[in-house]
Amino acid sequence: MRVKIDGIMPAIFTPFTRGGKEVDYDRACAYANHLADKGVDGIFIAGTSGEGLLMSLDERKTLTEALIQAVGKRIRVIVQTGCLDTPSTLELTLHAKQAGAHAVAIYTPAGYAFDDAALYNHYKYIATRAPQVPIMLYNIPSFTNNNLSPDLIVRLGTEFDNIVGMKDSSGDMNHLVQVLAKSPKGFTVINGSDPFSYQAYLSGAKGTVSLTANVVPEIFADIYTSVQKGNLKRALKANEKMNRVIEGLGGGKILAMYKEAVRQRGFDPGFMRMPHRECTVAEKKRVTKVLKAEQLI
Repeated sequence: MRVKIDGIMPAIFTPFTRGGKEVDYDRACAYANHLADKGVDGIFIAGTSGEGLLMSLDERKTLTEALIQAVGKRIRVIVQTGCLDTPSTLELTLHAKQAGAHAVAIYTPAGYAFDDAALYNHYKYIATRAPQVPIMLYNIPSFTNNNLSPDLIVRLGTEFDNIVGMKDSSGDMNHLVQVLAKSPKGFTVINGSDPFSYQAYLSGAKGTVSLTANVVPEIFADIYTSVQKGNLKRALKANEKMNRVIEGLGGGKILAMYKEAVRQRGFDPGFMRMPHRECTVAEKKRVTKVLKAEQLI
């Protein structure tokens, strides 16, 4: 099983009502269409940027259904179905396929430190019980406390036909390059570490799933298309601009600053869910300063 997964795919925010009490599904659908209008190739939902682990299974299912109905015929919808436990991950994975998702992505269970044998068993359990679902591994050790080693990634991608690729958010360029060098034919590697998008594309990554692409999808598209066309000077310049935006917005440590940046660029993506907090007045001013400095507002 091989599916096409490439290009620019924002790790889409989940809009909540004030105080984070409820998911604002109507706003979520409007936001997905807003990004589709910007020319993105897909969206990645209920991941770390989407506050997925702060949502109930029912909320995640309803969000999946709503967004696929809203934009599924326009762009790819990849659903992050990873949970803290294996059975819930399988439940969401099967639901995503039934709802019409292009593929799912599954980050490693978080919190506990699992060895390779436990992680292998986790993905084997899901892959063998959802054989028709295209699965992307999602490696984000800073969030989950578990790192998928290149050897384990290659083993999973080789043994299970429906494990079709991975999103690498390790922040380790050497890790990404090792996977690219060793992975089986047709296995798709997607970059998930925004700062070295340029380097990842040069190494063979097929696209990016990105927090910052919510804010500046056009810059990510410029990097991607410029590398494809061989205009490396332009791509590098765009990558440098993107990194200034990332640095100015605090590198993703305060997610609300990124939502505020999207708001200042013309679309209100709603509120945060606790324990995330909203921006302070000073942080909003910092966002404005960054966006003005890069001529984005």
